[in-house]
Amino acid sequence: MIPKSLESELQARVAHAITPREAAVDVMKALQVHYGWLTDEAVAEAAELLGLATLQVEELATFYEMIYRRPVGKKVIHVCDSIACWTLAGETLLQQLAERLGINVGETTADGCFTLLPCCCLGNCTEAPTMMVGDNIYNRLTLQTALVYIEGERRLIEGGLR
Repeated sequence: MIPKSLESELQARVAHAITPREAAVDVMKALQVHYGWLTDEAVAEAAELLGLATLQVEELATFYEMIYRRPVGKKVIHVCDSIACWTLAGETLLQQLAERLGINVGETTADGCFTLLPCCCLGNCTEAPTMMVGDNIYNRLTLQTALVYIEGERRLIEGGLR
């Protein structure tokens, strides 16, 4: 169940939207922040707030790759696999990071800090290869620089700065 303050905030977002679907991504992202991922309960709550069928919200949720319908780590590492990143070894970087983190692509580290996922495009092609950790974009990566950035993100998590 969402807190009344969050519910009021989301109702205001929906009220200011031209159509409820316009506010759907904002509502889903806010519920994802609250729960850590978009749970079945959150999908039902979003549907109620938006005045949409649960199936409609589910369809939207599964369309957007940064809406998570299963548990994820405290931060998600998205490694871009667009053509620009791929040609500059982005795919190799993704596999190397998986090895270094001790997980497969799509899994979460044992300490719950990171989930590693490919991403179809981060819109940063001129700075390839690129990854996003949480809301932070890192570019022109090598394995070594990516690991430095990930370690910095880990320190933020451990320091309670999520």
